Amino acid sequence: MFVIGDKIVYPMHGAGIIEDIEEKKILGDTASYYVLKLPIGNMKLMIPVNNYKELGLRDIVDEKTIDEVVEILKKGQDEEEINWNKRYRKNMEKIKTGDIGLVAGVVRNLYLLDEEKGLSTGEKKMLNNAKQILVSEFVLVKNIDKEEAEEFILKNIK
Repeated sequence: MFVIGDKIVYPMHGAGIIEDIEEKKILGDTASYYVLKLPIGNMKLMIPVNNYKELGLRDIVDEKTIDEVVEILKKGQDEEEINWNKRYRKNMEKIKTGDIGLVAGVVRNLYLLDEEKGLSTGEKKMLNNAKQILVSEFVLVKNIDKEEAEEFILKNIK
């Protein structure tokens, strides 16, 4: 369980800070919800407290893990020649895990592939979403703004 002020990651949405825990009555049932404020886009999400494990909520990573993520970004593109449809599904599965290393790998591979030969519209959207998820966690871990985090990530992709 998390408390107000915790910095957490919600897979597919990114990192944020728990601003409040509210009771809401929905369809006749009362339940507690985390109110998560995301630093990117100034968005707020309500996440059921009872489902936090199933939804994959986790604490943000530490500086040491961020250093490991930077190494993943620097690694260079994976040498997989698969069609865009299979690649899309595989990358979506990685993003859904909420694992920052896997998300970083998706960002790196799609960014480099886009530079090399371009991406489909769906993959461009996926790259932007994955990048925002990664940026949001960098913002909270390194205490920097969105632009600094994005610049830091992109300059480390090789």
